[in-house]
Order: sequence, then structure tokens, then C-alpha cells
Amino acid sequence: MTRRVGRANAHTAKQAGMPRIGPLAALHIWLQRHAQVSLESLGRIFSKPVSSLLTISVLGIALALPAGLYLFLVNAQSISEGLDGEARISLFIKENIEETKAHSLAETLNQRNDIAQATLITREQALAEFQQYSGYAEALEALGDNPLPHVIVIRPDASAMQPDAIETLLRSLRADPQVELAQLDLQWVQRLHGMILIARRGALVISALLGLAVLLTVGNTIRLEVQNRREEIIIAKLVGATDGFIRRPFLYSGLWYGLLGSVVSLLLLWLAIGLLAGPVSDLSRLYQSEFTLLRLSLHDTAILLATGAFLGWTGAWVAVAQQLRGMEPR
Repeated sequence: MTRRVGRANAHTAKQAGMPRIGPLAALHIWLQRHAQVSLESLGRIFSKPVSSLLTISVLGIALALPAGLYLFLVNAQSISEGLDGEARISLFIKENIEETKAHSLAETLNQRNDIAQATLITREQALAEFQQYSGYAEALEALGDNPLPHVIVIRPDASAMQPDAIETLLRSLRADPQVELAQLDLQWVQRLHGMILIARRGALVISALLGLAVLLTVGNTIRLEVQNRREEIIIAKLVGATDGFIRRPFLYSGLWYGLLGSVVSLLLLWLAIGLLAGPVSDLSRLYQSEFTLLRLSLHDTAILLATGAFLGWTGAWVAVAQQLRGMEPR
């Protein structure tokens, strides 16, 4: 049927002396029409500055929250990647054990098959390191005697990295009469990674809910615009306008709402990072770190803009499709 109608139109155009349009010219006309409708939709948004600004601000806040959670997780992941994720066992030697015996114990441990490396940190080395990084150098000097014990830091062999093997190694080290305390230094790193994983799942849930809020906000805004132009739409249908022709300006309005909301969310994120960058930098310097807050990359920025535009377009499509069903000319 479509082919017959197309051939009939072409035959009519030929008889009337109308020039046939090539594919490139048709594509140019199609792009020109879409660009015109897009700009007209943007003009309608700016013609109502107060209501449009309120809608765009709501969309910007809704999009900024999941993007802010994403940035928080990226920075937390950056911090955790700087931590050593391998298991370490710290052996705190009893106070009455001399340094030579501690060296002998470290050499004995290095000969075990389930231990890759055992490094002795003497009490003098531990005190110097603690004075350097703790900020309590003067208070420690006032104590007179060194309160810190010798410590042997053990890196288990790869064959002993399983939980059962680690527990067996830990029990055998604790049984040594020279050892006061044997502590596994991996648990807190595992807990940190576990909390980051939970936060990532929570961020996905919150992002989905806020994305739905953006979609509903744009849909409700477009629904009101369709209702305000009801008579215009019915007249357009009477003269033969298709649903696609009527739908097009509303879809572009939804796209512009979503895109402008994404721009507002970027501004909010840049403002928040600017306010937090100074205090975070000062805090990191106190811990002898050069950590700085990471910002959205160009790739992340493009994804945020595309997500906002897609949600706005989708919300407008759903709203217009629902409204056009009840707007048939009588």
C-alpha cells in the first residue's frame, strides 16, 4: 500500500512538472526542519522564564544527587586503591626480648614455607616513625623510656592466603613464647571495600529513583503544555497533521529540559567540589598525603548530559503519547 501511494505521488509530481527531490536534499530538509522545531521548543522554554527555571532547578538537583554519590565513590575508591590489600601479620614481641633475639626470630620465620617475608622493625625504628607521623614527638620525648616493642611484619606466602591457612599460621605464631600479640592487618581493608560495595549498590538504587523522579517531572511539565495547546492540536489533526508531527516539538522540549537540568547539576557539583577542595587538601596534608578531590572527567560529563537529555526525551514521549490518545477531532 505504501509503495503504491509513493508511486502515485511521484507520478502526480511528474505530471505537475514538480522537480523530484534527491536523497541528500531530502535529508537536508529533514535536518533543517528538526533544527527549526528544536529552536522553537527552546524559545518556548525561555518565553516562560520563572516556571522553566523552577523546573530546570528541580531537575538539576535530582541529577546532581546521584552524580555527587558517584563522585564520592570515585574518591573513596581512589583512597582505598592506595592501601595495601595484601594480608599482613604484625607480631608484637614481648618487652623483655632483646633485639638480637628478635632478629633471630625474624630469620627463623623467613625460613618457613608459609611465610614469604618477615621484616623486623626495632623499637627504635618504630619510635622514630611514630614521632615523624603522629605529631606527638615532644610528648614522646618527655616519656624518657621507649614504650614501643619490637615488631615483626610478616607477609604470608601465596599458598597461605586462604582464610583457613591464614588462621592456622596466625595460631602458630601466637603460640610462640616470645610473641606478645599477633594481629592480622587485612580485616579493616576488607571492611572498607565492603562498605564501598554497599555504598555503590545504594547509589545505584538512589540513582534509579531520582532518574524516575526526573522522568516524572518532565512528563508532568510536558503534559501541562499539551493540555494548554489542546485546541491547537485538535485543529492540526483536522487538517491532516500526523501524531509524529504534533509530538515532535514536545519531545524537543523534554530534551531541552533534561539537558538544561544536567547543566545545572554540573554547576552544582563544581560549586560543591570548589567548597570542599580546600578543607580536604588541608586534611590530607596533616596525614602527609597529596590526595585531592577528583572531579568529573569529560567522559563522565558527557554521560551526565546524555542521561539528562534521554530522561527528558523519554518523559516527554510518555506524556505526549498518553495525551494524544484522548485528543481526536470529532
